[in-house]
Amino acid sequence: MRVKMASLYGKKDIRIRETELPDLRDDEILIKVMSNGICFSTYKAAMKGEEHLRVPENVHGTPVVTGHEMAGIIERVGEKWKGKYREGTSCFLQAGIRYKGSEDAPGYSFEFFGGNATYTIIPGGYIESGCLLTYEDDYFAFASMGEPVSCIISAFHTCIHDYMEDMFVYDNIHGTKEGGNLLLMASCGPMGIGAIDYAVHGPARPKKLVVTEINEERLKRAAQLISPKEASDYGVELIYVNPEDLDNEEQELRQLSGGKGYDDIMVFASSERLVELGSSLLAVNGCLNFFAGPTDEQFKARVNFYDIHYRRTHYVGNSGGNLDDIREMFDLSREGLITPEYMITHVTGLSEVPEIILNLPDIPGGKKLVYPHVDLPLMALADFEKQADVDPVYKKIAGILKANHGVWCKEAEQVLFAEKWIGD
Repeated sequence: MRVKMASLYGKKDIRIRETELPDLRDDEILIKVMSNGICFSTYKAAMKGEEHLRVPENVHGTPVVTGHEMAGIIERVGEKWKGKYREGTSCFLQAGIRYKGSEDAPGYSFEFFGGNATYTIIPGGYIESGCLLTYEDDYFAFASMGEPVSCIISAFHTCIHDYMEDMFVYDNIHGTKEGGNLLLMASCGPMGIGAIDYAVHGPARPKKLVVTEINEERLKRAAQLISPKEASDYGVELIYVNPEDLDNEEQELRQLSGGKGYDDIMVFASSERLVELGSSLLAVNGCLNFFAGPTDEQFKARVNFYDIHYRRTHYVGNSGGNLDDIREMFDLSREGLITPEYMITHVTGLSEVPEIILNLPDIPGGKKLVYPHVDLPLMALADFEKQADVDPVYKKIAGILKANHGVWCKEAEQVLFAEKWIGD
């Protein structure tokens, strides 16, 4: 089978590659990739090339296909899995699962296992780990957001607190504090919006949620998608703050907490200043989750060790989610409680992917969603209306988006498939 993919050949070297897939083994499954989200971690891998933890040293000779936020259709099932998986079934991937402790991962380490491709082969070991999940629907965008949303859910579950009633009980309480104060710092990017959505609509809601962001455009978009009024309907006092409007950021953020500080803080940018500010704003028994993944292996920040000792503050970090996290994402999404599509601000076809990945920090907005079988330049969702006169398909999609408050949805995806499909 002929396949087209966006492959990494080395540091800052991503190319569209056309090649033949190898024959499917009995313990493998072939997926027709219908959509794939571009993750910032893919940009980091592209910048480091073979120096990246998960990119093989021989990447120059054997390129690896990029992308891990994939959803698609099971095209062919190896003999081993024919009793469990059915051809024609929609599926998505929990890419955070590791096979037998290996650092190898889809989108980083494999020649034919990744999401920026028309077809991909899932190795038997990863299927054994349970990473391939199926569902009954012909909609794929929300499923591609399943992996990043599971990372967010994992961050909430990763936070820890002590049993304050008995200081000699050594088992921690896992999860953000329900009914507490939650601060999300630099949190109006795609992952931050997902965190706001989950905090407001998830199972362990804070009483007060403060969100900071210096990008005014991002701040306004987040407030439009998840408004303070909507949050109040779920029992959450939601406050959006641009720190540049504050005279004394630390003092005024503390005042917003009622003076006691925050039970949970999540930092969504690799900023020494934000980590140190968050450290100063933790309440007694509070927890700071450093969610942002730095590219600098020597990234450091000062934290308050007096508070760690006497005020029992905690610091955690996490990367990826587990199967329970992604199942929770799926259930909440299907129940209409969270909207993974809030994260999507651009859609595109496969041919644009190398340039998008290599220039990702310079492209505004949130998640870029790739449709490998569609002929489409990189399109901001807002640009469909601006270019409605250029293409009748754009006009049709613009109307759908307008009726859906500018959020990508199943109806828009189906128009794209019907009108811009270029085949296999």
